[in-house]
Parts: sequence; C-alpha cells; structure tokens
Amino acid sequence: MAAVAVSKDSLESDSDIHITLEDQQKINRFARQNAKWEELRDDLKNKKGDLQNLEDASDDLLLVEDESAPIPFVVGEVFIHFNMEETKEKLEEAKNKVKKDIESIEAECVNVKAIMSDLKTQLYAKFGNSINLEAEEE
Repeated sequence: MAAVAVSKDSLESDSDIHITLEDQQKINRFARQNAKWEELRDDLKNKKGDLQNLEDASDDLLLVEDESAPIPFVVGEVFIHFNMEETKEKLEEAKNKVKKDIESIEAECVNVKAIMSDLKTQLYAKFGNSINLEAEEE
C-alpha cells in the first residue's frame, strides 16, 4: 500500500504551504483509490489462478481414456456428472466468463491508476518532498 504522509514539521517550516480541506480530500481520495487498486490486483491474481485451473482441467480431459465415463464437474458447492462433450462445453463457458472478468478488472485497474496518477501529480506539485505517495517496499 502506498504511504500517504504529510510531514507537519516540514509544512510548518515552509510558510507557503498550507493544507486546505481540498488538499486533505485529495489525499483521502488517493488513499481510497490506492486501497481499491490493491484489492483489484488481488482479485486479478485470483482470477488468473482460476483461469489456469480451468485450463489445467481442460488439458486433463485429454487424458481420459473412457469418453463415455461420467466426469464430475463442480457447480456451486456440489459435483454434477456430465459426459465428455458437456464437460468440455462447461469448461469453455467457465473459461470465457473468467476471461471477461479479467478484462473487466484490468480495465478498472487502468482507470484507478489514471486517477491516482492525476492526484499524485497535483499533490506532489503542491507539497513536493513534504508528501510521500509511493508504494512501500515489501
């Protein structure tokens, strides 16, 4: 998470810089957008993992020797048995849904990053080195 900090000592020593309500609102908005971006990154990571699992399941279907054997498929919290063709169709549907979800999350990430970049530019222009909006190293 990015650190959002304004040093009071540095602001008090520089009489030209004052924190207005609008400045505080920008700082707060940046913090909210940053939290949202972190959440979106986690969602994206999970969706990519889901997609990989679905692709692995599709690959595993190629190894099935008896194509007439019922194949268990998770629907909600239960397993339902489908034949080979139905299972392939269900996997493709699930992969397409996850791909659309990934595209949606990526688009939202771009929007959030653009808002953060704009706010960062405005805040650094006013506060310079007195504010830190950079991500903390883990």
